[in-house]
Amino acid sequence: MNEVYVNSFSRHLEFNRCLIDKPHSHDFYLCVLFLEGTGTHEVDFKTYRIGPGRVFFLKPGQTHYWKFDTKPEGIIFFHSQAFYNLRFLGHSLSIFPFYGSQQNPPMLKVPTSEIPVLQMKFQEAIAEYRDNRMMREIKILGLINDIYIQLSRIYASQIDLDHINYTQSTALLDRLEILIDKNFKEEKLPKFYAEQLNITTKHLNRVVKQTVNKTTTELISERVVLEAKRLIVHSKHNLADVAYALEFSDYAYFSKYFKARTGITPKAFQESYK
Repeated sequence: MNEVYVNSFSRHLEFNRCLIDKPHSHDFYLCVLFLEGTGTHEVDFKTYRIGPGRVFFLKPGQTHYWKFDTKPEGIIFFHSQAFYNLRFLGHSLSIFPFYGSQQNPPMLKVPTSEIPVLQMKFQEAIAEYRDNRMMREIKILGLINDIYIQLSRIYASQIDLDHINYTQSTALLDRLEILIDKNFKEEKLPKFYAEQLNITTKHLNRVVKQTVNKTTTELISERVVLEAKRLIVHSKHNLADVAYALEFSDYAYFSKYFKARTGITPKAFQESYK
């Protein structure tokens, strides 16, 4: 089965030991529940602590790697969008808050009282994955969806993000993030996005500020810098090629833009990941 994978984390670690502690990306959705172990998980260049009862999520294209201080154990699964669409065409994975807005953290800590039920669902998914009974894929998909629902409820109860409750402002932010994701290389000014949304730049800035306490310009530049970091870490091309890929007029301007928003030059950032 190429579209879905379920395993204990320790066995997964054995199979992927050469990759797991180096920055890399995937083209699938990933979820892991840790039951033992400590360390750190870096997701898109932000660091989160690993510990028992912590759950991590990853969307396609995100860069991540793991570092462990003590031996980890848990359960991991990942799947493609196509696999999820086998049964759930009526809604997008972005309805789950951890797969929604870029502003939502890719991690949560599950209360101790909730872990046994959650662990049971993960373990049932492993059992189905290792077996070969009829309708295996549908059963695994149903379990994954149940896990996502349970985790979404915990996530929404713990994370203080007003935009988890779907409002008109949330809808606008969702549309803005989709537009930025499609156009950030060519369009780096708020005016373009306001026009696409049929509102004024002033109104767009006000909604973004009220929803995530940032400006539209900050959202755009965050996406540009994130892509720059991904390209710098993964690309075999030189830094001038990265600047060109992001449609900057020249490397000097790209370097100035990057340093103004990160505090270091692209070259220094590149060196830090060697």
